[in-house]
Amino acid sequence: MAKHPLAGSDRVVQAGSKVVGSCDPAETIEVVVMLRRQEEPQFQALMKQIESGDPKAKPVSREEFAKRFAAAPDDIAKLKTFAQAHALSVVREDAAAATVVLSGTIASFQAAFDVHLQHFEHHSMGQYRGRTGAISVPDDLHGVVTAVLGLDNRPQARPHFRIRPPFVPARTHQAAFTPLQLAQLYDFPAGDGQGECIGIIELGGGYQAADLKSYFSGLGVAAPKVVSVGVDQGGNQPSGDPNGPDGEVTLDIEIAGAIAPGATIAVYFTTNSDAGFIDAVSRAVHDTTHKPSVISISWGGPESIWTSQSLNAFNSVLQAAATMGVTVCAASGDSGSSDGVGDGGEHVDFPASSPYVLACGGTHLQASGTSITQEVVWNDGADGGAGGGGVSTAFPVPAWQKGLSATAAHGGKTALSGRGVPDVAGDASPTTGYDVLIDGARTVVGGTSAVAPLWAALIARINSAKGQPAGFVNPKLYKAHGVCNDITQGNNGSFSAGPGWDACTGLGSPDGKKVAAAL
Repeated sequence: MAKHPLAGSDRVVQAGSKVVGSCDPAETIEVVVMLRRQEEPQFQALMKQIESGDPKAKPVSREEFAKRFAAAPDDIAKLKTFAQAHALSVVREDAAAATVVLSGTIASFQAAFDVHLQHFEHHSMGQYRGRTGAISVPDDLHGVVTAVLGLDNRPQARPHFRIRPPFVPARTHQAAFTPLQLAQLYDFPAGDGQGECIGIIELGGGYQAADLKSYFSGLGVAAPKVVSVGVDQGGNQPSGDPNGPDGEVTLDIEIAGAIAPGATIAVYFTTNSDAGFIDAVSRAVHDTTHKPSVISISWGGPESIWTSQSLNAFNSVLQAAATMGVTVCAASGDSGSSDGVGDGGEHVDFPASSPYVLACGGTHLQASGTSITQEVVWNDGADGGAGGGGVSTAFPVPAWQKGLSATAAHGGKTALSGRGVPDVAGDASPTTGYDVLIDGARTVVGGTSAVAPLWAALIARINSAKGQPAGFVNPKLYKAHGVCNDITQGNNGSFSAGPGWDACTGLGSPDGKKVAAAL
């Protein structure tokens, strides 16, 4: 049977990578295959309604989504026949998520998808398994399979947190804030997220139960129920290094859990690859056991490093979240308008740049007592980090951002040519950061990583009080006026803050009770 290249699956050698050898053909690996949905036209029609902020657009339940939009049994059967013919076995199938995970030897996968897998070495990513060129699928799977992820397992994302170096003094008398102090400064509505579940996505690392117990009791809040969910060989594996992924995991749980201790915190652990990342978010979105109503993502990478099949597959999962009324909050990055790419250009971080997430940028906050005295764009210079933001080159301007412009740091406004990032912001500078406890040590952490769980906890409080999920919040937030504290000073490199939406802090930091009223 003839084979076709899978659209958008082309991989090139990552700059700075070199081939160090062939893969062992007998090694067993797992690969995530994503399939088309049933009723795609109806799905897109529902999506359009939700995107436009139509008050009549009602999200569907997870059960109804599975009935209407799951992968067709015929499509799954075709994939299984193909897998069997190539000595690949099915590890897990999830029709609702239109996902099948296959396992087999490198030799079998190379033959099945016409790829050549090699080991590469990269100065910052280390060793990874990679491929070049396209993935091919047979005629009868052409149009059925939308993505084949995990043949290449290079690290796809980085955590967006920054630990305050011990030699850097706090810039203000206020050395750091607890999440509860920030909830008060940002006037969050009362409540503890009772009955909600906050899903947190982690690509490595882990948490120590003793840290969480000690942290929450120190704040005087009841410890939330924290559940660890392993996805594709991931699991809660603390390394004991607070500067590594443990810092991210613990920070996310402590911020969300302190503000919404009545909620269940479900932590989805996976491996750092496009396959792991996309599958973990998909598992959280379709999780009928814990049913998160809001998901917090503090990891990402520049749009430019994603293949279009990965970008589209991820975006499709985020669309599913929107149709099911699940709010997804994503950190916009800690390397300013370049997103750390280093080619002198402007880049935005994905998944924050997806039009289906609430992209969370960063500010530098100063306070006196219970009131904010000053809040500006987070930009601590080249080494200290700055809030990610700018204009997407992968996604067009969404309906709710029509007519907005980005202001250049050197002056001059330009109408948005693509999705503008971020949507909202919050305290992110490590010099005015969050007081947390990681691997037994108290430390101060910043980064837009902290802003995603901050907003997620606010949404959990709102959902709990309302008794129903706020869902896809972007159209409502952009329509409402004055529900965020407008940040008008500072820049993140190429872009400057100004009145209204800007490409540094979006609509601004939360004025919690006003946000609750708007949603």
